[in-house]
Amino acid sequence: MSGVFKINITQTAQQLKTLLGKQTTARGKERILALYLLKINKTQTLKDLAVVLGRDTATLYRWLHQYKSDGLEGMLVIRKGQGRKPAIPQAVMEQLRQQLENSDQFKSYGAVKNWLKEEYGIDASYKVVHEAVRYKLNIKLRSSKPRNGQRTRQLKAKE
Repeated sequence: MSGVFKINITQTAQQLKTLLGKQTTARGKERILALYLLKINKTQTLKDLAVVLGRDTATLYRWLHQYKSDGLEGMLVIRKGQGRKPAIPQAVMEQLRQQLENSDQFKSYGAVKNWLKEEYGIDASYKVVHEAVRYKLNIKLRSSKPRNGQRTRQLKAKE
């Protein structure tokens, strides 16, 4: 019969049903369900299984191929992507933390941005520098601008 995928599922239907109840992720449940439906002969072809699960046949083929090569554990492994690398590496962040805590050389985020460019060749945007200093390092830069109340007092003192 065309479209029949030859696979030897080593677990029993009862074991798969038990595993199905123990799954905590939708991803795991879907994959175990696919094996379970094949084991109890609810579906005969990948096309039938795709209709029942609402998945593409290529996806099911990939799952079953992974089961054949890596077993049940390999099929259920959740791989985590590495994600985007930070604009300011961790080692540089530590150096920046030390500079900010030990000296008053930085009066603005622009000064921090220039320091990163000169010292490490990192051309980070103002937004990246602001988020790194203010939210990741939890450091507030001391502003040289007078606050509203201070400015009013200064103006009155001049008069």
